[in-house]
Amino acid sequence: MRQVKFTYFMIVATLLAVFIVGCSTSTSGNEPSSEEGNTEETQQGEETLIVARLSDAENLDPHFSSSINAASIFHESIYEGLIKRDKDMEFQPLLATEWDQLDSETWEFKLREGVEFHDGTPFTAEAVKRTFERVLDEEVASPKAGLFSVIKEIKIVDDYTVQFILTEPFSPLLSILANHEGGILSPTAIDEYGRDLGQHPVGTGPFKFESWNPGQDITITRDEEYWGEKPKIKEVVYKVVPEDATRIAMVETGEAHVAEPIPVSEIERIKSSEDMDLYRSDAMGTIYIGFNFKEEVFQDVRVRQAINYAINTEAIQEGVFNNVGSKALSVIPSKVFGYHSGIQEYGYDINKAKELLKEAGYSDGFETTIWTMDQKERISLAEVVQSQLKGIGIDVEVKVLEYGAWSEAAANGETGMFISSWRNATGDADYIQYHLFHSSSQGSTGNYFFYENPRVDELIEQGRQEYDEDKRIEIYEEIQDIEIEEAVFVPVHYLENTAAIGKNVKGLYMSPSNYLMINDVSIK
Repeated sequence: MRQVKFTYFMIVATLLAVFIVGCSTSTSGNEPSSEEGNTEETQQGEETLIVARLSDAENLDPHFSSSINAASIFHESIYEGLIKRDKDMEFQPLLATEWDQLDSETWEFKLREGVEFHDGTPFTAEAVKRTFERVLDEEVASPKAGLFSVIKEIKIVDDYTVQFILTEPFSPLLSILANHEGGILSPTAIDEYGRDLGQHPVGTGPFKFESWNPGQDITITRDEEYWGEKPKIKEVVYKVVPEDATRIAMVETGEAHVAEPIPVSEIERIKSSEDMDLYRSDAMGTIYIGFNFKEEVFQDVRVRQAINYAINTEAIQEGVFNNVGSKALSVIPSKVFGYHSGIQEYGYDINKAKELLKEAGYSDGFETTIWTMDQKERISLAEVVQSQLKGIGIDVEVKVLEYGAWSEAAANGETGMFISSWRNATGDADYIQYHLFHSSSQGSTGNYFFYENPRVDELIEQGRQEYDEDKRIEIYEEIQDIEIEEAVFVPVHYLENTAAIGKNVKGLYMSPSNYLMINDVSIK
């Protein structure tokens, strides 16, 4: 099989492989050996994995899901893509057995035969065509359409050969196809459910959708007819448990097997427990404070710069995050291709902040809001920011919402400032830059800033077309320099994956993108 990989992809995969291997020693021994998975004891173990989670999914549709929180339930469990990433972030076959780049604008995929969707529909080239035509359909209005906008045609060569004809070169294509947005949908389900597919997901994966009690739990069950290696466990139940202490207690008492996310204040408790392990690994994600450009006060760059100077992110790293993860310099973490090591930080300078506010006509400060989801660290962060900005005369009201309500408010431009995060699911800077900063992504796609800069748009589009890795690095460095100079956001914190896991659970893996991978899990 000949798989075309440009030098860029090879470099990204190598860098990510190094960091994943480097952090694997801190996963508290939750990676099973191949022998463990086949022992008689494991085969006779528990059959239901219970995952206690902070919040519910907003939907289970790859074309509309806006969070890793939701995608983690269906990615490579319910839905499968043409290709996938292994633990070293190398591209591997999944529903496609091989692929080739015929020219700069044509990719060909050979499809796996003998595969059926959970509803019995055969998997063929027609399913691939229908899936990507759906995401690009203007009437469907998927917020993910921009990711695939370079696709001019999905050409069926035969039942098990399909070509992607692009309008122009597109370097991130494979990385996006391997991500949750690349999940292949049942054509029958597309016709039957339409926009309601998010409540009735139908894929080809090792688990099939069983039930969803909104605000309570989602259950998926093993597909006994799955084409590949079947999971060891029979069922997974994702329970919504908003209280941090309760989630962790459920693992400690055996009521749940996994709790995530966990507050940093509970890490020592988990590490010292006889009943649970701490899963900990680097993550490709960033927490930041954004400004809603629809608000008049935040349209003045001096105000945004003043707030950057007035927020002490060094103190926040220690006081809020307990030195879990690290201080952020940009929205692109160091493990993602496109990281900029030479960014000029604002630093903490109260006098400079006051001076800028005075120049902007706000010498007496002003009133605003900061919106956050109901996660302990983010609430603490909002309260610290509230306190710090009081020092330059800005009176901040903290608004705490459940994740779904927060996401909807941010997408509708209802916020003032807001605390958000972005996990890079592909390992490529394009996934961050296009979603968060391209003008076409304003709203539910991810640009909650409602930011628009023609030069940034132009550079993002150049980065998508360029295959030379050195030139791409230069492009993303220039983009980040502009974003920092214009103070579109306050970079706060690089994330780290953490979870509480029962000591009887083996084989659980959290990808750098924070997908909870459960296909190899066994429970003794």
